[in-house]
Amino acid sequence: MALKKLTCLWTLSLCLVSGKPPPVPSITDPHFIDQCVKSHNEWRGKVSPPAADMKYMSWDESLAKMAKAWTTKCKFEHRSCLSKPYECNEDFEFVGENIWLGGLKSFSPKAAITAWYNETAFYDFDTLSCSKVCGHYTQVVWAKSHKVGCAISMCPNLGGASTAIFVCNYGPAGNFANMAPYTKGAACSMCSEGEKCVKKLCQDTSVQTTGSMSQRTACNPFSLGFVVLKTL
Repeated sequence: MALKKLTCLWTLSLCLVSGKPPPVPSITDPHFIDQCVKSHNEWRGKVSPPAADMKYMSWDESLAKMAKAWTTKCKFEHRSCLSKPYECNEDFEFVGENIWLGGLKSFSPKAAITAWYNETAFYDFDTLSCSKVCGHYTQVVWAKSHKVGCAISMCPNLGGASTAIFVCNYGPAGNFANMAPYTKGAACSMCSEGEKCVKKLCQDTSVQTTGSMSQRTACNPFSLGFVVLKTL
């Protein structure tokens, strides 16, 4: 037993000394999924001013597959189908998209999503305007975007051997011109019938949740129209 422990420790030390980047999580990795969903919901529940109608976000496998397909292209740009109805995903008329690029060693879903959220410093809720790039933030906190799927891939062509690209896709899409990302008011005060308030978010009670995975027992697709504001 002691020899086995020693071998494990020696193997770990070799990994640390070699400086190899951590493994790239898959879109079925429960820990990866949990981080993506929890980080989004954590920030959605902390918006200021508070949101009256912020929906609880849950994982969507089709959006995750969509995100993975795009990360493997290793392009630091948005896909062209985003502006075309049902072109990106058959379940959503329009899909939102956020992209993060950086070193894998410094990556975590929470760090990337927090960086997007921190663009709140450049967003004026009263005038619905950005002093700098803030489209990542508004998509993260878009009240009606209640589904998310994320993926990450290595892209050495975009900056070096350890460079990775992380993409999250959202349904329904957010970021519509001249529209507030959510309705200002007391948290959960505008939750719909059939929703319960969970950490200041409106959670659909028809969604059965296990960890961060969810299954909808009734489908009620919602679309807003043409997406006119997108940022990397």
